[in-house]
Amino acid sequence: MSKDSKFCPGCGQTMILQTLYRILQEQKSEEKAVLGLDIGCSLLAWDFLPINTFQTHHGRVTATMVGFNRARPDLLSFAYTGDGGAYAIGLQSLLWAAKRNDPVTVIVANNAVYAMTGGQTAPTTMKDQKTDTSPSGYDADPVDGMKLIRSVNEKAYLARGAVNEMKDMKMYLEKAIQAQRDGNFAMVEILSFCPTNWRVKGKEMIEYVDNMKTAFPTGEF
Repeated sequence: MSKDSKFCPGCGQTMILQTLYRILQEQKSEEKAVLGLDIGCSLLAWDFLPINTFQTHHGRVTATMVGFNRARPDLLSFAYTGDGGAYAIGLQSLLWAAKRNDPVTVIVANNAVYAMTGGQTAPTTMKDQKTDTSPSGYDADPVDGMKLIRSVNEKAYLARGAVNEMKDMKMYLEKAIQAQRDGNFAMVEILSFCPTNWRVKGKEMIEYVDNMKTAFPTGEF
């Protein structure tokens, strides 16, 4: 890594980004990769990896990377966002990119809360989960990104991993990159640690993520 992490201690996003970069190194594709960042915790990766990276407007990272891909189809386009950026403010851009089968790779870090702004209820907040804005427990089911995208695109590569399943997460990202190279839309959602807003530490983070897998099963879809 080129610089120290700006993420909270224990945040899973450093693991996601380091895994992506390891793949690019193995494929000797660092100079062919461009990473677009949504606003939110994902923005803290703006100078984390030694690859071409730029910031976009909140919820517009997918649309921006679609535009970049059309200008430079010879490069790998990655849209990196949180669950709020993907499934709330950015949902329109995400769905239409998927429907058109635009050849970009969207990576969604899902920690089930709006993390940067204090841990409020998000589209992926689980039923009965307590957050700053649902102190008694959230009373609805979460958004399932895999089902949403599959409903508009039968060709897309879709997978959900977790930061405590590193081998599988790496495999899903590798397959997503290959899908993009083959001309298809790809999205990998990754269940990520958020000890600051979950108010947990140590092995409790693993237990929290494992509990998330009940609402968000991991695997390829």
